[in-house]
Amino acid sequence: MIQYLLNHALEIAGFLIGLLYLWWEYHADRRMWFASVIMPAISMWIYFSRGLYADFAINIYYLVIAIYGYLAWSGIIRRRRDSGSSAGKATLPVSHMPAAQWAVCSLALAALWAAIFFFLERLTDSNVPVYDAFTTALSIVAMWMLARKYIEQWYAWILVDAVCVGLYIYKGIYYYAALYAIYTVIAFFGYAKWHRIMMSQTQN
Repeated sequence: MIQYLLNHALEIAGFLIGLLYLWWEYHADRRMWFASVIMPAISMWIYFSRGLYADFAINIYYLVIAIYGYLAWSGIIRRRRDSGSSAGKATLPVSHMPAAQWAVCSLALAALWAAIFFFLERLTDSNVPVYDAFTTALSIVAMWMLARKYIEQWYAWILVDAVCVGLYIYKGIYYYAALYAIYTVIAFFGYAKWHRIMMSQTQN
């Protein structure tokens, strides 16, 4: 009973922090990275207890990328191409992902999906290795895209979030299923919002 109450209390906390995270991400506000440090700590406990081992492991990555993302969005870490006209900007601008990065991200996704699936299938008792591996692999790539403030990161999150809704319902993690259903819908609006931000940048 105590374990049950603890898990659900953590799910609710993760749900609320996730909404705050989504609000800041929608507005391209770098404060979202603070929420992305707290959420993994909560999620790691929940995922491990439900046998979602790949989702558990990815949250270690989330902690690291949150630090990187904050530094990048703050302008402390800059893209090489920013050394030109945008070098004087204090923060990282929203931009399209370069064509070359699409190929790199696609290869990274395929390799990560295969490697994570192999690990889950051979070394764990996961009964959803294909979907757990897919959402984990694509989330890794999407988080890097988000850290670089590429607008196309919203495409990746729409797909991840939609798959996670079904996965979490199947696993009985209903608060997170509801959260990711909201994520799926808001991601469409997020893309539109970031597109407006990107257009306003070019006009300034």
